[in-house]
Amino acid sequence: MTAASALALAGWPRSAEAATAPAGAGHSVTITVMGTSDIHSNAVNWDYYQDAEFSDSAGNVVGLARVSSLVNQVRADRGRERTLLFDAGDTIQGTPLAFYYATVEPITKSGRIHPIAAQMNAIGYDAVALGNHEFNYGIPFLNTWIRQMDAAVLAANAVHAGSDRPAFRPYIIKKMDVPGHPPIRVGLLGLTNPGSAIWDKANVSGKLDFLDLVETAKKWVPAIRAEGADVVVVSAHAGDSGLSSYTGDIPVENASAMVAQQVPGIDAILFGHAHRDVAERFVTNEITGDTVVMSEPKCWGQRLSVFDLTLTRDRGRWKVTGKSATTVNTNTVEDDPKLVAVVKKQHDTVVAYVNQNVATSTEAMSAAESCWKDTAILDYIHLVQIAKVKEAIAGTAHASLPVLSIAAPFNRAATFPAGEVTIRDIAGLYIYDNTLLASVLTGSQIKAYLEYSAQYFKQVAADAPVDPASWTNAKNRPDYNFDQFSGIAYDIDLAQAEGARIRNLAYDGAAVTDDQQFVVAVNNYRQSGGGGFPHIATAPVVYNAQVAIREAIVAYASAAKTIDPSTFHVENWKLVRDGVSVF
Repeated sequence: MTAASALALAGWPRSAEAATAPAGAGHSVTITVMGTSDIHSNAVNWDYYQDAEFSDSAGNVVGLARVSSLVNQVRADRGRERTLLFDAGDTIQGTPLAFYYATVEPITKSGRIHPIAAQMNAIGYDAVALGNHEFNYGIPFLNTWIRQMDAAVLAANAVHAGSDRPAFRPYIIKKMDVPGHPPIRVGLLGLTNPGSAIWDKANVSGKLDFLDLVETAKKWVPAIRAEGADVVVVSAHAGDSGLSSYTGDIPVENASAMVAQQVPGIDAILFGHAHRDVAERFVTNEITGDTVVMSEPKCWGQRLSVFDLTLTRDRGRWKVTGKSATTVNTNTVEDDPKLVAVVKKQHDTVVAYVNQNVATSTEAMSAAESCWKDTAILDYIHLVQIAKVKEAIAGTAHASLPVLSIAAPFNRAATFPAGEVTIRDIAGLYIYDNTLLASVLTGSQIKAYLEYSAQYFKQVAADAPVDPASWTNAKNRPDYNFDQFSGIAYDIDLAQAEGARIRNLAYDGAAVTDDQQFVVAVNNYRQSGGGGFPHIATAPVVYNAQVAIREAIVAYASAAKTIDPSTFHVENWKLVRDGVSVF
């Protein structure tokens, strides 16, 4: 299926003129706004963890090279002068390609262009909004990438700390010269995610504040209209649920539909962050009664959102009289060879890097059951984190405290083979670019933390069939929010209600007391408040050297040469029902 036929099946006309509303020949015109989101540095259709082309059970593909082929098709169908291309953020983090050019051979030192900047420039993006993951590698790195971009990079609600002055460009107005029609001025407002204040606290605290999306849009949309925009589009790195994954006084995380409802003057919203495929959603503005069309393209370049906006000339001004949207699957096209060529050298460099052997494993290890069993492969993360923290606090006032570790099952598909283990294998186990910290928690705080983590499981009757895969992800909690401790023993009793599941909490064979203190190794996302776990965000921090956990695992494995589970795997936690072990 070609992109053109995919659009046709979605109910979209082949040309913009065919889409034009029949209100007065020569007085209406349709423009097309295309959009991506959550590319996460997927440049080509490749899975670096599997060392093969990306594949899933639904037949999806990934990468900006696929997006480019669709964009080329839509531009050819609609007419280049009738189209714009925007992105809604989370662009420069997410794959080993991103990690390599941020940390191993950083563009801030090499002076080389970032592969995603090179591709976006080659495709011809008009503007890109910032996502929360744009701040993962620090503001200097982000600013370097922005300077490399031909497209405008927007974030109206990211302001200099303690002020309301935007730290980045808030909006642009693009003039479209469609033959036979007066110019059309399209304004684009960029909004980023307030959660960055939590998730990247170490990088943004004291430097940036993140304002409420609705209030920011109320400020800037009238300004964009006053500057002569005929059409206003918002590119927002925020889902449409109106909910947040965090608590406290940080503005709402997934506020894109709230912007549509509460801010007059918006015609369309391209949104992201939730990694969902939302082809078309209409929201009625509660002040004007006007309809706003919204669309979210599925992440990693798996979909392209296509908005068609029909404008009619009225009293010397353009007015939007028709609007609709869809998402098109990028598996309907092949990689654009020009876009593959743009990043081929960098891609090949990263493939070679991740396939380096770092150690030999005495046996195969898998994370397949790590969401309901204490597994050796997750214990390897604990081993490295505890070793690093013990080394760091030696000789300090906290050296006498027991050191524990927190880790979560990020990727059920992660494996270490028996034999040679590569950087790719370790990257598949630890897929996030987190850094290591250590904080002090008391026994009562650890119990509360574990009770919160145990909400990951549904309540299960003691005599129900053993089907652990059906017990996980209660209330849509993701796997990465099932934190497991190493260094203490405990049971999770699934027959009990939430808040009463942690039993037999012990350290070194003795029950943990409420006031007993522990040093706990934890990643920066969790320590900053990500996931809403109790106590950890306010606990005293005793170690924070900005060490990347994935790199620490690679370094530990390289130095040890051998990975032998018999030397570190301890089954210190288990699932029970009414006190009886499940397994």
